[in-house]
This record gives sequence, C-alpha cells and structure tokens, in this order.
Amino acid sequence: MALVYYSTLFVFLDHWLGLATPAGAAHAAAVSLAVVACFFAFVCAAAADPGSVPASFAPDAEAAQGQRGLESRYCDKCCMFKPPRSHHCRVCKRCVLKMDHHCVWINNCVGYANYKAFIICVLNATIGSLYSFVIFLCDLFLKEHEFDVLYVKIVYILAGVLLFFLSLTIGSLLCWHVYLLCHNMTTIEYREAVRAKWLAKKSGQKYRHRFDLGMRKNIQMILGPNILCWLCPTATGHLKDGIEFQITNN
Repeated sequence: MALVYYSTLFVFLDHWLGLATPAGAAHAAAVSLAVVACFFAFVCAAAADPGSVPASFAPDAEAAQGQRGLESRYCDKCCMFKPPRSHHCRVCKRCVLKMDHHCVWINNCVGYANYKAFIICVLNATIGSLYSFVIFLCDLFLKEHEFDVLYVKIVYILAGVLLFFLSLTIGSLLCWHVYLLCHNMTTIEYREAVRAKWLAKKSGQKYRHRFDLGMRKNIQMILGPNILCWLCPTATGHLKDGIEFQITNN
C-alpha cells in the first residue's frame, strides 16, 4: 500500500493533473484519506485480541446434545471447553471466539473482537487500490508519455499489472467477506455448511445456517446498530462476550 500510495500521488497523479492544481489536490486528499483509514483499521485488527475463551467458561450440559455434543466442544490442546463457534488456532496455540481464520498479513487471528476492524481494513484497501488504478488509467490514456524510453515503458507496465492484480485480489477478498457478513457466517462455518447443504439436499431438505438471522440483523451484529459508526473500527460497544449467539427459529 505504501508503494501504491507513493506511485499514485507522486508519479501518476502528479503527471496527470499536477498536485498543485485544485483537482490534483482533491484527488490526493481522497487517496490519502483511504490509505490512512486502511492503516488505522489495520492497526486495530492486528493489535486487538480476537477473543479469548474465559477460563471460567463451562458448557451447559442440559443444552448440549448428549455426550457427543459435549465432546465436540472440548479442546484437547487447551484442555478446556470452548463456546459455540470457537475454534483452536494452531498458530496462536489457543482457542479463539468465533474464529474466522488466521491472517498472516495482520499476524493475528480474525475472530469475534476484531472481525469488524478486519472488514473495514479490507474495504478501505479495496477503495484505495481501485482509486489508484483509475488514476493510473487516466494518466495512461489522457496524457502523452515517452514510451520510446525503455524505463518509462517498464514502470508503467509493472505499475499497471500490480494495480490490476492488487485491486482484483483485495476486491475479491472484500466480496467474499461481505457474503459471509450478510449470512452471519465465518470461513470455517462456510466450509462446514458445504457438506451440510449436500446432506440436506440429499435427504430432500432445505439447509439454512442456524446463525443466519436475516441480512439486516447479521450486519448489525458485526458493524453495530448505528449506521454512522459502521466504518469506525473502534466502535465495538455492541459486542458482548462472544460466548452465546442467537439462533434462527427456522
């Protein structure tokens, strides 16, 4: 992102409009805002505890589905019971509440407490990448260049390839997590749902994720009830203890 930010402002935007012009300054401010917001959300996601299982947690034996239900909620590595939707991370070597996956880019698990910050980080990264790619295309097609000079041609080819694949990769990641967000599902649960859907279809039944409460409630559970705070990664006052989750009645 630092490389993209520098090349966008001081190479492509400066050559296309000039940073001293009102239009150039406005574009520079917009790109800078997206990058700063992305970096802030990145720090929040990387520094936050994704969600630790309380040491005092104990499952409700009556609510568990028999002895097999209790066994499925016991972690042999941590030697303790874990709440629903919690999983053991082999990298962090502990159980994480509502674990989605372990992200190498933030060197942290993405779980119950930092999933909002992670999504906002990916959202801002996508906006910044696409914005930079548009500025690159405008500079490429609306201005004349000395492409007979070899290094100029190499710089623009490498930059175009980088911005295209960066926008495509991060954009695809954003679309994937928006899908999971709208269905109140984690990446691990999606993998489990694939088999559950197949079994339900085979038996002539219709499958629905048990934590799917509808798109509106699903989004509010992650981003919060106040739409004005959806893009603030630190606005997590709506989060509870991450031990119990509402289940759909259907």
